[in-house]
Amino acid sequence: MAGAPKPQQPGIIGWLDYRLPIFSTMKESLVDYMTPKNLNYFWNFGSISGICLVIQILTGILLAMHYTPHVDHAFNSVEHIMRDVNYGWLLRYTHAVGASMFFIVVYIHVFRGLYYGSYKSPREVLWALGVLILLTMMATAFMGYVLPNGQMSLWGAQVITNFFGVIPVVGDSVLEWIRGGHSINNATLNRFFALHYLLPFIIMGIVILHLVALHTHGSNNPTGVDVKTKKDTIPFHPYYTLKDCFGFGIFFIVFAYFIFYEPNYLGHADNYIPANPLVTPAHIVPEWYFLPFYAILRAVPDPLLGVIAMFSSIVILFFLPWLDKSPVRSSSYRPVYRVFFWIFAANAVLLGFIGAAPAEGIYVWIGRLATLYYFFHFLVIMPVVGKLETPRKLPANLSETYKKH
Repeated sequence: MAGAPKPQQPGIIGWLDYRLPIFSTMKESLVDYMTPKNLNYFWNFGSISGICLVIQILTGILLAMHYTPHVDHAFNSVEHIMRDVNYGWLLRYTHAVGASMFFIVVYIHVFRGLYYGSYKSPREVLWALGVLILLTMMATAFMGYVLPNGQMSLWGAQVITNFFGVIPVVGDSVLEWIRGGHSINNATLNRFFALHYLLPFIIMGIVILHLVALHTHGSNNPTGVDVKTKKDTIPFHPYYTLKDCFGFGIFFIVFAYFIFYEPNYLGHADNYIPANPLVTPAHIVPEWYFLPFYAILRAVPDPLLGVIAMFSSIVILFFLPWLDKSPVRSSSYRPVYRVFFWIFAANAVLLGFIGAAPAEGIYVWIGRLATLYYFFHFLVIMPVVGKLETPRKLPANLSETYKKH
């Protein structure tokens, strides 16, 4: 038998909540939720990424009201949004810049998880859902980048969709199914538009599961020490809501700067040229947030192995809870691994630089070495250092650390 229901609160909200506990669930999740009391500002990026998702969905819906998913009209419809729709330029720039801001926030969020060991037991499912969100974001961003039907959109779609053609036996059939024909055409644009509109709502669903998994075992913290007593925690509101508001303020200042002063800084000038399948751009590059993975793709001479390496660079993140053998979560107490973490972070930035550089000369060899180190970090350094390293002594509880600070 179900437990006795909570008593009905007075008023309309109380009447509704008694029958559909929306408000009480929100209160338990956002107000009364007990969190470790030593969380730093890197924990703001989870909330900021949620704000980014909402911004992308809202601006995307408004842009879809004016966009025409047709190869003959897509480019002009984007120009119509920019020039003729009231505040259309603001909507378009907010959506375009918002995609870059979203990836910046999520990448910081991921690296925070890597540094503080947020993927370790019992948060393996939480981590896996986060990686799944990242994968879905990448698919959504790629399809959105194709929609303006500019020169870089067309050739970027040409290069990316060709990945599927290298799959043995079924590659050509899969490629034709994705494109809706033998080349990038009107069917491709329609399919990408439909999926680009749908996938953010799927991301929202995964985010909800991500939050459920988070609340099941609670947040990790900079020490990586489990919460042992109620003294180690504080309510989410008002302490972390105010801290999040400060983080939102800084984020929106940076966001507004790019929207109003440098809206095209993170894009590519060739995308303001209508798509022309007869003219190949001098240097085809994806958006900046794909560059490290693009560098891994180009580092492998064989096309099939290159595609496998690129996808493996993301899939390997799912297995971190089992690759890292250390019993200590946080790198703050792992002096040896902390050095390797920062080398890995620098290597990821280097891969991004190589992805934007031409595939020639010294850049090819640097890209190959950086790719080798990327996988070496996960497959060799993490397991070996986790077993051999002697970590620093962990605090007995969070209150002990809190008092020292």
